[in-house]
Amino acid sequence: MARKSKKSRALTKSAPRRLRQTKAPIKRRNYEAAKNSDLFGAWGVGNATADALLQTSLTALRARSRDLERNYSIIKRFKTLVINNVVGADGFRLNVTADEKAAATIEEKFAEFASRCDVTGKYSLRQFLSVAIGSVVIDGEVLIRRVKNYDNQFGYALQLIEADHLVETLNDKQRNIKMGVEYNDWGKPIAYHLYKHHPGEYSSLSQEIIRVEAEEIIHLFIQDRISQSRGVPWMHSVMTDMKMLKGYEEAELVAARLGAAKGGFYTKPAGEQFEDSDGNSGDDVIQEVTPGMFEILPQGWDFKQFDPTHPTTAFKDFEKKILQTIASGLNVSYHNLANDLEGVNYSSIRSGVLEERSHWIALQQWLIERVLKPVYEDFLTQAMLYGVLELPFSKLKKYKKATFMGRRWAWVDPLKDMQANILAIKAGLKSPSMVANEMGYEIEDVYAKIQKDQKLREKFDITTMSDAELFNLLKESIDANTEE
Repeated sequence: MARKSKKSRALTKSAPRRLRQTKAPIKRRNYEAAKNSDLFGAWGVGNATADALLQTSLTALRARSRDLERNYSIIKRFKTLVINNVVGADGFRLNVTADEKAAATIEEKFAEFASRCDVTGKYSLRQFLSVAIGSVVIDGEVLIRRVKNYDNQFGYALQLIEADHLVETLNDKQRNIKMGVEYNDWGKPIAYHLYKHHPGEYSSLSQEIIRVEAEEIIHLFIQDRISQSRGVPWMHSVMTDMKMLKGYEEAELVAARLGAAKGGFYTKPAGEQFEDSDGNSGDDVIQEVTPGMFEILPQGWDFKQFDPTHPTTAFKDFEKKILQTIASGLNVSYHNLANDLEGVNYSSIRSGVLEERSHWIALQQWLIERVLKPVYEDFLTQAMLYGVLELPFSKLKKYKKATFMGRRWAWVDPLKDMQANILAIKAGLKSPSMVANEMGYEIEDVYAKIQKDQKLREKFDITTMSDAELFNLLKESIDANTEE
């Protein structure tokens, strides 16, 4: 084997060294938002649990939320929007999926229970749910107690309990109690520790605390984090913007009022004394001005006008921008929250309305799952036990299969939307029951009412356009619009 020369061995030894010198340095990748740059130097954060954060904040958040509701019209508007769209004027309709006779009996008795459903006898179920969802909006949570064997014909009633009753200062690691909620080892609530009386009316230091089993309580709140035991007021993320905007509006309103008065100041040379047109002298200058009033100033005196230019020309755009941010934080459309339909067209309002209605439907479903279904099952069992519903217990599971239908809304453009639905039905993409559900009706109820109306027309010999003629008329309208 040929031996390498000294020169070639030197080249071989030096090559790796040169490669190491020219190799690019390793770059460590990271999240830009996690870096401690000058831009984020004051951004102090932590990874505490939701309960650890709420323990020091919940009382203040709830109090400030209630203050905004009392004193700021935008919050009253938001609360009304939630109640009107989630509960609505008619509440929720029960539809029992059992045989016709049993279903009719159950629905009739449930309607009777719903007319006065709470322990105070003040609320119908619709009013009860309106107050409950309103409390969740402002306070972040509400407690509903399911009172079985209550002294009424159904042996069942509901009780609304304000969030203040839940002892948020009660934390016991040994008993696994967090902010008044007691858990088992799996994190399931097993009891709630409540003040017997409202702490805002009686001193909480001398209050009796009662322990209520979790089976009796529906703790209604939106859970954003897994480690969250209590609810947070819905406007928590925009509360600062609301308070600042309200203060800005007040300042502009006061400044505008002062600007409309257009007062001013009297100035005088040193040593001069004021004397008005009536001969009154002294240091008391004019404090009040009436329309058409003029005063003669002494020689050497001057008047400097006070004329603030408010509201500023940027006030309207600035307020609108802040309200748009607030509306986004509250998951509602700006034009609904601010009652501002200026510049809104069909396409934009349809897009915003459809997205907002999806949010309302999701909240309705949440209310159905968390409140209405458990309440209906309790009512059904208790009413059968008390003999109000004379139905076989062997079919209890079958009778529990029921649905609730919440409020639905009129279309933005009824003609266009109805035409689209008819085309979808003809194309096999929708069924009549799907369209009926979108409108807030059960298809069985629709057909039953149509049948009833047809019999009434025959009874009173009323001649109207037949269903086929109505359909053909609508089809002609669709075809005409399609051609255009």
